[in-house]
Amino acid sequence: MSAIAARGAFLRRRVPAIQIYGANTGVGKTVVSTLLAKALKSHWPGKDVAYLKPVSTGPDSDRDDSYVHRYAGIRAKTLYQFDDPVSPHIAARKPGFTPPTDDHLCSSVLEWMNRAVPKDGVIIVETAGGVLSPGPSGTPQADIFRPLRLPVVLVGDHQLGGIATTLSAAESLTLRGYDIVAVVVPTGNLGNHNYLRTIFHRQRSVPVYEIPLISDFSRNSVGSPVLEGTDLSHSDATLRAYYNAISRSHMHVIIGEIKSKHARRLYDLDKMSAKAAEVIWHPFTQHKDQTAAGLLPLDSAHGDFFQVYRPSNEYVHRGLEAASAWPDGSDLHAAFDGSASWWTQGLGHGNQDLALATAYAAGRYGHVMFAGAVHEPALMLATNLIRLMDSDNKSRLRKAFYTDDGSTGIEVGIKMALKAASVKYGWDGSSTDIGIIGLKGSYHGDTIGAMDCSEPSTYNKKVEWYRGRGYWFDYPQVKLKKGKWTVEAPAGMEDDFGSPQHYESLQEVFNLDERDSSVYERYIIKVLKQLIQDEGRKFGALVMEPVLLGAGGMIMVDPLFQQTLAKVIRTSPILASMSEAAPSLETDNATNDPVHWTGLPVVFDEVFTGMYRLGRFSSSSFLDTQADISVHAKLLTGGLLPLCVTLASQSIFDAFLSNEKSDALLHGHSYTAHAIGCHVANVSMEKYANLPKMGNWRRAARDWAPTRRAPAEASFVGSGMDPTKYVWSMWTKDFVTNLSNKECVEGVVAIGSVLAITLIDESGSGYNSNAAIKLRDTLLERGSRHDWGIHSRVLGNVFYLMGSMTSSSDTLRLVQKAVTKHIDPTAEPHEKDLDISEDQ
Repeated sequence: MSAIAARGAFLRRRVPAIQIYGANTGVGKTVVSTLLAKALKSHWPGKDVAYLKPVSTGPDSDRDDSYVHRYAGIRAKTLYQFDDPVSPHIAARKPGFTPPTDDHLCSSVLEWMNRAVPKDGVIIVETAGGVLSPGPSGTPQADIFRPLRLPVVLVGDHQLGGIATTLSAAESLTLRGYDIVAVVVPTGNLGNHNYLRTIFHRQRSVPVYEIPLISDFSRNSVGSPVLEGTDLSHSDATLRAYYNAISRSHMHVIIGEIKSKHARRLYDLDKMSAKAAEVIWHPFTQHKDQTAAGLLPLDSAHGDFFQVYRPSNEYVHRGLEAASAWPDGSDLHAAFDGSASWWTQGLGHGNQDLALATAYAAGRYGHVMFAGAVHEPALMLATNLIRLMDSDNKSRLRKAFYTDDGSTGIEVGIKMALKAASVKYGWDGSSTDIGIIGLKGSYHGDTIGAMDCSEPSTYNKKVEWYRGRGYWFDYPQVKLKKGKWTVEAPAGMEDDFGSPQHYESLQEVFNLDERDSSVYERYIIKVLKQLIQDEGRKFGALVMEPVLLGAGGMIMVDPLFQQTLAKVIRTSPILASMSEAAPSLETDNATNDPVHWTGLPVVFDEVFTGMYRLGRFSSSSFLDTQADISVHAKLLTGGLLPLCVTLASQSIFDAFLSNEKSDALLHGHSYTAHAIGCHVANVSMEKYANLPKMGNWRRAARDWAPTRRAPAEASFVGSGMDPTKYVWSMWTKDFVTNLSNKECVEGVVAIGSVLAITLIDESGSGYNSNAAIKLRDTLLERGSRHDWGIHSRVLGNVFYLMGSMTSSSDTLRLVQKAVTKHIDPTAEPHEKDLDISEDQ
């Protein structure tokens, strides 16, 4: 079984499953497992009841699976039994033994569960030690088994200190997204169960049940002496009497709770889409055509995968394969999050470190206002962002302004730029029509001001207040065509930009110092002269998404054009003719200041392209151009929370200084710089900093190394290389090249975690094209026949995918294999597309 199968959570309508976790070792997990197994066998005659212990330590004479089999009379299995009675991460270090990886262990559990009970029954999976006890790899077992997300019966501790350990165990499970069905606590003589019942009922609405200790039962009911040691050390007669009696007297209510929670979970998932269709207005959706069947019910998510609910009988009604064709009859299947959840995912769904960071900041701060105040997470994040943007000591950015999301961050950036330009050029913004300069196909957000920064399109042209304030340059695009990286002018603009240029590698396209920009410079100056001098138009900013225009269709702009446009905007004397103010000494001095903005403020929208999405911290570094204003969101919090930071230069900040409050930047949100998001962002930034050292990043960078290397590129293939200094993709070079040669493909773009495939559409390209929809639907539907599918979004005739920053090579290779098969069903996958080995 491939490692990817471990990404599938377990949910089968006719096979409830329970995972037994304990507040600590020695609290009675095996006793509870045995009682449940024996009671279930009696409660559901004719159904299979199976028990699994994934990892156990100690001699064979003490095996838990043998114990459960003996006293419950069911099939029981241990996957990994280690002789030494110590923690699994120590026991697994025996000579000549390689501990199973977390993925392999989780996959093995899932495979066993599906094989052990193929039709009707119940499965009990018992863990070892406490919730956070390490598995063989050293990873806490609550993290190892999280992809399965089995409902939990937590066995509480009846001993002194047991209240604290039980509550801590429950919190650890909750932080990881587990559902606790019930808590079972041995009675003991301290009354822990009574206290825990009150707490769990009040805080979590989780029932707490008590069971007698074996020692109490033997003393009160059997009369035999209490043996030294654990509850498992009693005589065989005592134990059989105990399990016979307690399984009948105490377990029926717990079994009822398990059945009820299982049925409720299925009921809620069954009704989720229909209820959503009644009450939810979905984004970017024409609801005239939207039906409940078109909504994807998500049970949970982990790593790079959604857990999608599709009951097996649904496929019978839809005329597709019968339930038996489903992988193991599951009602959930894993779907690769191919849009990175609208470009936000950086560190994977269900990341326990980010969950813990969220809880810490919520516990420390909750939410506190930011006007006239400051807190450590916001100060640290602002400082770190400014420092990281200044890695080459050329950055102009010195101030950080917080907003809630990318669109509002762009609104702030535009306010900053227009104010600074109006002050410099002596404009009255209330009476002067001021536009921006941008690029065709750009999109900067869905709020009105951000929409006005883009040309008319499907996104905005029917919005009543949309005005489209600006001019948008057309430009040459970069695509891989028939195995060659091509820089090609838009149709009809060959006289302006010249014939297509071909390059051996994407790295060569980005070697801007070695390319001639004179053609671009002449064209840009010609257009600016017409707009400003001939037509008398006024502009207050240059606004661009560096390198890749996301919503416009994952368009890769020739980086040389973007670099040249920013350079001309800053240096051309043409822009001075917009001024209505007399020249001042301050303006003259600013021209000579290397970090003071000139011409127009340059605003870089890095909401999508920044934070390593393209393989580097800042996408502007590909252009070797520093922004006056830079906007960052999406990946900022690792993909967990909305937060945006707009960075600005000192000279932009100074434009708002005045004796009048009305001249200040009067913009803010109730949740500005929320401490939770800022702290999570700081933790995310720490994790991002380690990405270039990861084996799969370095492997991918080596894969994309130019075949013919310039001397400066010789170290590119070295073991100590820094991938962030080069241009590369997580998607293999061979796979991308093969795609570019397919008859149905017009061109391919691959950079960082982004893959965009432009499909040929004879009826026309653009957002209204349906060319990519069939591929999108086929890749998702494959989940009905395999153990996983691919969820994706399309942009007209552009089919795109992107992983998180931590996607494994194994996962991406299998995604590549599926894309290769379904984009052209008649073609066999290329050999290298099938290679899923991961460089460590």
